Amino acid sequence: MRRSIATVSLSGTLEEKLRAAAAAGFDGVEVFDNDLVASPMPPREVRGLAESLGLGLDLYQPFRDFEGVDDARLERNLRRAEAKFALMVELGVHTLLVCSNASESAIDDDARAAAQLHRLAETAAPFGVRIAYEALAWGSRVDDYAHSWRVVAEADHPSLGVCLDSFHILSKGDDPAGIRGIPGEKIFFLQLADAPHMAMDVLQWSRHHRCFPGQGGFDLTAFTGHVLAAGYTGPLSLEVFNDVFRASDPRRTAADALRSLSVLEDALSREQDGPGGDGAAPTGARPAVTLTRLPDPVEPAGYAFVEVAAEEDSAERVRAVLAALGFEHTRDHRSKPVQMWRHGATRILLNSADPRLGHTWSGDAAATALGIAVADPDGAAHRAERLLAPPLPRRRDPSESRLHAVAAPDGTSVFFCPAGAVEGDSWLEDFSAPAAQGLRRGSATPLTGIDHVGLFQPFDHFDEASLFYRSVLGLEPAQNLELAAPDGLVRSRALTRPDAALRIALNASVLGRGFQADAAGGAQHIALGCGDVFAVAQAMGEGGVATLRISDNYYADLASRTDLSPAIRERMREHGILYDRAGDGEFFHFYTPMLDGRLFFEVVQRKGGYDGYGAANTPFRMAAQRAERSQ
Repeated sequence: MRRSIATVSLSGTLEEKLRAAAAAGFDGVEVFDNDLVASPMPPREVRGLAESLGLGLDLYQPFRDFEGVDDARLERNLRRAEAKFALMVELGVHTLLVCSNASESAIDDDARAAAQLHRLAETAAPFGVRIAYEALAWGSRVDDYAHSWRVVAEADHPSLGVCLDSFHILSKGDDPAGIRGIPGEKIFFLQLADAPHMAMDVLQWSRHHRCFPGQGGFDLTAFTGHVLAAGYTGPLSLEVFNDVFRASDPRRTAADALRSLSVLEDALSREQDGPGGDGAAPTGARPAVTLTRLPDPVEPAGYAFVEVAAEEDSAERVRAVLAALGFEHTRDHRSKPVQMWRHGATRILLNSADPRLGHTWSGDAAATALGIAVADPDGAAHRAERLLAPPLPRRRDPSESRLHAVAAPDGTSVFFCPAGAVEGDSWLEDFSAPAAQGLRRGSATPLTGIDHVGLFQPFDHFDEASLFYRSVLGLEPAQNLELAAPDGLVRSRALTRPDAALRIALNASVLGRGFQADAAGGAQHIALGCGDVFAVAQAMGEGGVATLRISDNYYADLASRTDLSPAIRERMREHGILYDRAGDGEFFHFYTPMLDGRLFFEVVQRKGGYDGYGAANTPFRMAAQRAERSQ
């Protein structure tokens, strides 16, 4: 289907917005009135620029407070409309969005509103303009799509139809199934926006908190399916009012926006036709549309590796923690300053700076790459490419394996590795050099693998990162959590698969304090699963690395709200182990000290089907880390 985006969804000048939309691959744009009025380009020049970029101008909007007025005001409104129609001719735009009247002075009379919209459509017709009437959720008289359709049907003019906006419909809890009863030829335009569920005034919710499909809580697949079932064949267009998007790089935002439509269209295709279908909507009495289907989602089998980058001083601290956790430094990369540390099939790659090879890393220790084990790396890379994930160029020797890699929004490298690889296979053969510093053995510990990775995100790109990992890796997001930390609120969202083979936790400071080490939640972590958290904590201590010290008050509180035995609580206090419970599931976990301010490890033990992340303990962990920094 044709894909469009409203210029109000992007930052910058009108010219910058048009260029960003074209660069991302959109077919058209909705021109927002304020963007044109503020632009130094005459309308015909805007039209020429759009044509040169391969963009259509699909809609001009908004035209407000037209219907439900007295006769004198109607005449003034029609003169105002004629000026816009003449402007639209110069622009080459053929559809005008007319919002339902939101003024308290609007007259509550459907017959009057219908008659006035009929006159507007008659006035528009000689200009070649159609009127798309939209019910605003806060309209003073017409505030739902069913009401707007009744008015349009009563007006009965071929140049008058409805505009359906997912936010205005779903934010009110209206049932979109009734859209199927609107003739497809009378649905002149479709605007899509997602949003997180929020208990607030709908106008403020709409103006500041909309997001792209797949980033909020609305079921846009079902909603859009109803519109297509009605016979709509126009653009899928994004109209997203969002404070973050209007202050972000427009090209990056546009790419994120197009990715969201690709995922939505793919979901619609699969829902309509089932696996292997061609994406054609049901035909018959209604016109068909062709929906673009993406390559099948990857099915991650888990982590092939996690790479940590660190300067040499920090790298030595990472080595000490890995050894204390039972990892062994077994091999080195044959052409890069990268060590492989293994615990059974679990691999941590340690990448340190080596000026001789022209490789530099500056800053604190950080998890910089995720190796994802998949059955079809080529297919995974193809899907990522279709989702506009930027491929990563890699410096490698001709004899080294070719691994597909893309960049996540926060700069993390995501590698697609063959699932089930064993020593001597594929990319593992690149680590053929014996450990240069000699084998460094830790004590045996009952670690079972990488449970999850926690990645700190700039607040501006939190939703973008969530959609990226969801779409590229086929993960499903949980609801946002907001956690109180000593330095401010942290927003957190976990993404995983139903089989829990891969888990990623995204965190961001609500105050948007970037990657500062002292920002709320401003650290990354690698969580390792185990079968006996007490044994791992004891072995780590015997290896010379103490666990993160947790306040004694925590364990006193634990006694008042759990039935854990005093002996268990004392062992937990001794090793800094925290506890959470959900239903029959239990969760024991502890943390290592911070490594150079930005990275730490976590060890977790899940019992009884527990599938959370111990979010209730996050404030206590952050307080302990803050106390650690102040020492």
